[in-house]
Amino acid sequence: MNNYLPVTILTGFLGSGKTTLINHLLNHNQHEKIMIIENEFGPINIDSKLLKSDRNIEILEMTNGCICCSVQGELISALHHLYQRRLNGEIAFDRLIIETTGLADPAPILQAFFIDEFIRETIQLDAVVTLVDCENIINDLNEHRVIASQIGFADRVILTKTDRINDDEKIIIVKRISNINRKATILEAKHGQIAKSQWLDINAFQLNDDLHLNNGLFIFENDRSLTDKSILLKSANNLQKSYNDEICSYLFEAGELDLKKIGEFTETLIEQYGNDMLRYKGVLAIKDQSQKLIVQGVHKVVGFDYGQQWENEQDKVSKFIIIGRKLPFKELKQKFLLTAVNKS
Repeated sequence: MNNYLPVTILTGFLGSGKTTLINHLLNHNQHEKIMIIENEFGPINIDSKLLKSDRNIEILEMTNGCICCSVQGELISALHHLYQRRLNGEIAFDRLIIETTGLADPAPILQAFFIDEFIRETIQLDAVVTLVDCENIINDLNEHRVIASQIGFADRVILTKTDRINDDEKIIIVKRISNINRKATILEAKHGQIAKSQWLDINAFQLNDDLHLNNGLFIFENDRSLTDKSILLKSANNLQKSYNDEICSYLFEAGELDLKKIGEFTETLIEQYGNDMLRYKGVLAIKDQSQKLIVQGVHKVVGFDYGQQWENEQDKVSKFIIIGRKLPFKELKQKFLLTAVNKS
């Protein structure tokens, strides 16, 4: 993958701090040239004027429409053009960051990386990073459906403006984000600052057997050690309330599975509910197979591959997590369990 151009999709609702995050990256990343595609509604892009001038940054503005919906074709053309100019030596950059408008659903922009053959062969989608404005997130989630989608697609969720809320409010926010997306790692940007290692070079779209389920808020210290603040999520049980978010996480678990049955289950699942499945990943134990079967997809675009071997028989537990819109979980859970091999 070293020859591929790495791309990060940076999303988040209006005022969540995307420009602040990029400025911090540029100020502390002097040895890497970054190309930024950014977009807002309207004929004038204000954000580009806020980004500090730097010889290691080039900004491509795409105005008069949302990069994530109305100009998907324009994005594909821009990626082709940029890659060719880079190949010809006309411009030099090491990575690409696509900053979406705060009103955008990330779905179409992700699909662009799967539907275009040239992009698939030259560009490596690294991760979707979503910023969350902790001061306003609860009200915004209740009023704007797109925010749940932005969180649902994320591989990393970065909390901003945490200095403007108290600990109990933070617990509730972490709990609600986890309810929407149990697969994303939740991080915190202290006063808008966060190290690049926490949100770049994640390799989230590679087919591997890393099926992380978040347990709460994680905080990096000194850009090296990871402190598990899962006590936040556990404490949140005492403050739990009923949320009516359109998107939530569904976890299916079983032992060893019959390959033909799980194949049929997955095929039917994607055919019937793929449009409502934002992200999904499975690490599955298949009968008479020593390697883990990896399933990963976005909507109806899915990939399969065998990964590492199971270390021992006791570890053979199949897990399949779906982040989606109002799926019939009980019905699907029963069908998933029917793919399991009955052990005598």
